Amino acid sequence: MSSLSRHAPASKRTFSDLPADVHDVTVPTRHGPVRVTVYRPSGATASTPVHVNVHGGGFVIRHPRQDDAWCRYLMTHADVVVLNVDYDTAPQYPFPVSLEQVHDVAAWAADPAREWDGSRLSIGGQSAGGSLSAAVARMSRDEGGPALALQVLHYPVLDMVTPMGRKPGGEHSKVPPPWMNRVFGLSYAPDAATRKNPLVSPAWGPNSENLGGLAPAVVVTAEFDALRDEAVRYARALEGAGVLREHHDVPGVDHGYDIMDRSPDVTAHVYSLLAGHVRQALHQP
Repeated sequence: MSSLSRHAPASKRTFSDLPADVHDVTVPTRHGPVRVTVYRPSGATASTPVHVNVHGGGFVIRHPRQDDAWCRYLMTHADVVVLNVDYDTAPQYPFPVSLEQVHDVAAWAADPAREWDGSRLSIGGQSAGGSLSAAVARMSRDEGGPALALQVLHYPVLDMVTPMGRKPGGEHSKVPPPWMNRVFGLSYAPDAATRKNPLVSPAWGPNSENLGGLAPAVVVTAEFDALRDEAVRYARALEGAGVLREHHDVPGVDHGYDIMDRSPDVTAHVYSLLAGHVRQALHQP
């Protein structure tokens, strides 16, 4: 575990009262075994759909427990099995290690041999987790699977080419501060050419073209987030390709607002909106 991971903020909200069968499994990937925490709702059967959750942390902070509240909420309100992925992080494991691990976990989750219905599968994450989810959706389209019913991109990182100081509000960003964003970017994709890869920067330049055939997407942005502009551009590109379910811009909040839970009513509203999209995508006939 990196030193940054040790200081990762814990979620201010727990939802510990929501009943769940929570246990860890080990999933084989092309980069070695990965721990995955399974949140299984009471009454789940082999026909229950599944959602893969990808935690944030700038590709560097390894703290899947930060998403425990969200996983419990989604499990309960969307009636899905949730898989929270403990992927390897940079700088020890730069691109594409974490991405390929998450893709392999999604493929594993889709296998008919699992204890849920992997033919009804979605993926999502916040911040770096949103970036990885968007990249898995592109890989799944281009590599023939697994089939995804939905991608949930919650204040995602989508342009690692443009310096933070050139992004609207980036020079004054507090969550996270500019120096930390630089550390994140250089750790995950140290080579400038790699940062132009559409799996790293899907909203940069020509990378946002030819998005047809991607899993339907829900994009959530935060008004004061320095990453807002790139996510808005990507949402528009997804809409142009006919694969955007909804773009929801959250007023009055910054990056990581739900983890800090500084606006509990706002967090509750967005969580309800996202759970509704997951439920609709995975439970519709």
